[in-house]
Amino acid sequence: KTRGLLALRPHLQCRAMGAEDEKKDVEMKEEAEEKVKEEDAEMKEAKEEEQKGGEEAAEKEAKKSTEQETDAPEETRAKVGPGVVGLSATDATLNVMPTAGNKLLMPLTEGGFQYLLAGARATAGVKAGRYMFEVRIVEMHRASDVQNNQQGKVPMPRNLIRIGLSEAGSSLILGDGSSQSVCFDSEGFVIFEASRKKVSQKFGRGATVAMVVNMDEASPNANTISLFKEGVRICEPQAIPEQLRGKALIPTVTYKNVTVQVNYGPRPLVPLPFSCHMLSCAAKADVDVTEVAKPSDGKFEVVFPVGLPEQGYFDWVDAFLEKHPDYIEISDRKLLDWASKSGLWRPKTQGHSNDKPDMKFGIPHMDDLSVKRVLSHIAPTTCHNFIVPELKANLMADERKEALLKFPSHDFKKVAAVVVGEPTAEYKAKIQELILTDKKEKAASERKKKAAEEERKRLIEEKRKKADEARKAAKRKRDGEEDAAKEEETKEEEEEAKEETKSEEIVVELTDEEKALSYRKLSSPDITDSVLAKSYAGFTLPSKEEGFDDVSFHWQPEGEAAKVLKDWILAKKLTQRVEDLKPGDSFKEAWTKWQKSLQEWRKLASDWKDPNKRKALLAKRAEAKKKEAEEKGDEAPQQEDPEIDIEELDVFAVQNVCDVGNGEPLFANFVYEDWFLLSTRYEIHLLLHSFKKDLNDSDRPSFTEKDLGFYYNRYFKKAFSLKSYNAKDLAGLVELIHDTLLVNKESSFLEPALSDDTPIANFVKLTEEHRRDRQRRLDAGDETAELKFPRNAPAPPARQPPSGSSWHGGGSGSRPGSAGGGRGPPPHSARQAPSGNGSHYSSRPAYSSSSSAQKRAYTPTGASSYSSKQPRTYGGGGGGGYGGGGGSYYRR
Repeated sequence: KTRGLLALRPHLQCRAMGAEDEKKDVEMKEEAEEKVKEEDAEMKEAKEEEQKGGEEAAEKEAKKSTEQETDAPEETRAKVGPGVVGLSATDATLNVMPTAGNKLLMPLTEGGFQYLLAGARATAGVKAGRYMFEVRIVEMHRASDVQNNQQGKVPMPRNLIRIGLSEAGSSLILGDGSSQSVCFDSEGFVIFEASRKKVSQKFGRGATVAMVVNMDEASPNANTISLFKEGVRICEPQAIPEQLRGKALIPTVTYKNVTVQVNYGPRPLVPLPFSCHMLSCAAKADVDVTEVAKPSDGKFEVVFPVGLPEQGYFDWVDAFLEKHPDYIEISDRKLLDWASKSGLWRPKTQGHSNDKPDMKFGIPHMDDLSVKRVLSHIAPTTCHNFIVPELKANLMADERKEALLKFPSHDFKKVAAVVVGEPTAEYKAKIQELILTDKKEKAASERKKKAAEEERKRLIEEKRKKADEARKAAKRKRDGEEDAAKEEETKEEEEEAKEETKSEEIVVELTDEEKALSYRKLSSPDITDSVLAKSYAGFTLPSKEEGFDDVSFHWQPEGEAAKVLKDWILAKKLTQRVEDLKPGDSFKEAWTKWQKSLQEWRKLASDWKDPNKRKALLAKRAEAKKKEAEEKGDEAPQQEDPEIDIEELDVFAVQNVCDVGNGEPLFANFVYEDWFLLSTRYEIHLLLHSFKKDLNDSDRPSFTEKDLGFYYNRYFKKAFSLKSYNAKDLAGLVELIHDTLLVNKESSFLEPALSDDTPIANFVKLTEEHRRDRQRRLDAGDETAELKFPRNAPAPPARQPPSGSSWHGGGSGSRPGSAGGGRGPPPHSARQAPSGNGSHYSSRPAYSSSSSAQKRAYTPTGASSYSSKQPRTYGGGGGGGYGGGGGSYYRR
């Protein structure tokens, strides 16, 4: 067996080796097939690329053969010198950061600058011939992500470039709707004014784009602009608008969130299908080179205009910029205009001014004013002349000094331009022109609205006529009158054609009043009232001592301008409220003392009207007299208090208003209106004296009627309304408290009738005297003497059995009045009355005449100074109510 196995061993080994070889053959075959497939795919791709390249070459040849532009002849005329044509260092927005010898333009992207367009112009404008320049987007900057609290809309696209032509002195932002520029953008649009038309494909990072400006009258493409990408035309020649023809148009670049390479020559980055001269090699006769005037002393100028609100300040600034286009304005209103031209939208808001417009866009990076902060650092480092029209800041000495420090003296000449007083004849003529233009625009707008309304009515009428005609035609068709219908329609069309009228030219003239104006009223105030009220008292004119190199007076000389400012401030003091006025310590002390006294008086009046409490008060008074006599060593008084007719008592002879001599308080007969007028007397008195002390301004000892409510609320923390007194105007209130409040006939200032040290008890005496006077007039039949102040009534108390001898507080020597625990009024008159908490009321409610107290007829018993025909009126009970006591009824 062993020998047999040994004999079979070579055969088995051969079989195993054969199986392995077969496996290897299969693997090799599969590899060979895959390799063949790969080679076939490569050959196919190569063939496709070759075919594609052939097609592109054929397309280029076809375009070249159809290109209307021809090779430019060699220029034999005098050319501009090397380096003359390039990017202007002064004709650019402040967020343009040139580098690499002004060949690369980078943007500022910090904060809100990522949303603002940057713009720069060349130093030469084309007016004839055919020339080209190139741009290439080197890199695209990533904008910040949208924040969670962002509400505004971010302008798209985030990365943008526009290349085009603009007039000298026009906006550096291409595509802002102006008629002074035309451009292409990276989205493939050509833009002029409000027109935006798709004419080419987009271009982005790495693409070299050339713009050909053809002003050669002999060329078939004369007065056109064309765009080429990588040497291939991507749009048909676009006509230069008629408004721009015949002018020197300067190549301009506007961009956002990209770094741009600008090439003006002498050689192109990518050749065109035809030879074309670069702008830097232009003939002198074909271009206007912008000469940048360098300052004579090597310093640029920064101007700080100083003027008064609502007296032509911003119109003067606009006129200055029109005369000096090389100056750049730095202000909030200019920043807002920049944002608007960059495509940022903001909602319309109230309460803004020309000096400080609302800057809320709903975009955190714009709302945080980071743009203004960065600009304040960038501006002093650039080679520009500036004008800083900050109206309020330039009138304040401290803010002027702070602004001057931002501009170093070795680089800038600092000038204050004072425009105060009577304007020049040139300025007035400009204002008349602006007013006339505004009137024409308004008239044109009204005519346009009227025409639109008439057109709307015409269409409705035409629709109605067509419906009528359709019905008539259907009827005629049924009756066989088609020919007559056609003739009728023809006649109607002829009549309509005759009715068409030509639009007449708008004729607008200035009125005599408008011709006399020295300043134009703008749609928004120059400074808001709240800001003006806090700052106008500190307005001053600038001087060289503050750091100015020059102070120039453009309208009136320094002395006259100073007098105008002084008079203006004085006039404002007479009319402007003091927004930041705060009550002083003397007011707080006097007010606390008054509240305490008033609370005690009201409680005493309430107790006196309650028979039970009155007895207790009289007993307590007798005990106090007895104790006083014992302390003095005298015998206790045995006789009763004398009877006193309080109506015949001289109120000003009373020494103690809480006791006229028989225990009765002087204010025992006070009703709601008396307590109300008592508090008003003292509050107005205290307000006028405290205002004078706290403001401490001899030019403004008081205020006028229009600010009474404001200061009343500022001191007493409650509203003031003449309706609470049923008064139509302040004169009605003065008539009620003429013993406390006066109005100066010359200045219209409110003045106190009493001195500052008047005892508070005197106000009770004045109120009682006024009450008696009204009562005497009522007794004489003068119904106009009755006071009916609107107020809220208290809730009716629960019915209870009468206490004491009678429900109205009868008893020996008692005056008819309201007894505690008396009956309440009918339930339908129930309302909650104001309650006292140390003052006569906590707040002034918005009363109306319909809320007057409910009256109930009542015939009193016992002696009274009131006529029996006078009705009892439901009043305020409780310790602090206006009703004057704890009873439920009181007399008027």
